[in-house]
Amino acid sequence: MTIIFPAAAPVDLNGINVLVVEDDYFIADEICSLLRRCDAVVVGPAGDTDRGLQLLDQVRVDCAVLDINLRGTIAFDLANELRRRRVPLIFATGYDEAILPAPLAGSVRLEKPIDLNALLEAVKMSTRGAAPAVSN
Repeated sequence: MTIIFPAAAPVDLNGINVLVVEDDYFIADEICSLLRRCDAVVVGPAGDTDRGLQLLDQVRVDCAVLDINLRGTIAFDLANELRRRRVPLIFATGYDEAILPAPLAGSVRLEKPIDLNALLEAVKMSTRGAAPAVSN
């Protein structure tokens, strides 16, 4: 079971559309609840890459939070599409950064268990044009 560290202080994410792609129901629910408490608009959550791509085509997305392994499928096709569309991407994963292919190596990667304060800060910074700090 993955434990998520609680967030200490709310961050204003009013009007920011965040695509959440996570196959673990409890983790997805915790991330989505947190984002909504900070007034972000949650797109999803999607439990697989196909649904993530569908949502990406249907709704404007300002930022994406993406697990790498989605039901046994590595989500790099979706990550590359997000990059192609210039959508800031935050990996929330249990995988080491060494798994990232070269085109995705500069992506923000938060390691599970997720520090929700770091997640909020990463979303805030990535949607404000600044490079967020990577947390391990």
